[in-house]
Amino acid sequence: MTVTFADRGDTKAIEEGSALAPKFGADGLIPAVAADAATGSVLMMAWMDATALSATIETGEAHYYSRSRAKMWRKGESSGHVQRVREVRLDCDQDTVLLLVEQVGPGACHVGYESCFYRRVVKTGDGVALEVTGDKAYDPHAVYGEP
Repeated sequence: MTVTFADRGDTKAIEEGSALAPKFGADGLIPAVAADAATGSVLMMAWMDATALSATIETGEAHYYSRSRAKMWRKGESSGHVQRVREVRLDCDQDTVLLLVEQVGPGACHVGYESCFYRRVVKTGDGVALEVTGDKAYDPHAVYGEP
């Protein structure tokens, strides 16, 4: 299967039509949110270029674009913690992707948590701080071999 994207037409066609016409930014990227298909829990946010979105649809595994490395990567290529894509959705403007995934392995976050959203903002006596909301799901040093 080869994925091709439609030209972006008028607003009605984009918002209510059936043509896949994602809006990539000036940098060629579109934000992508991955959520657990079973629970709806948000796992991570990353970026995709057209190649990563096409590869995701074609293979059924999540692919993203690394801005720091300037290349596409497959989620789990280092850790084995792949994301099997159950659904690909786009928002009303087709400028954000939502992947409903089965997360293979204990977590999506390279820091060791199930979700990259493992901290919440809490008010303190003199401002705000971040508070961790749960335990790590795995030891990232054991997985990635980093000190």
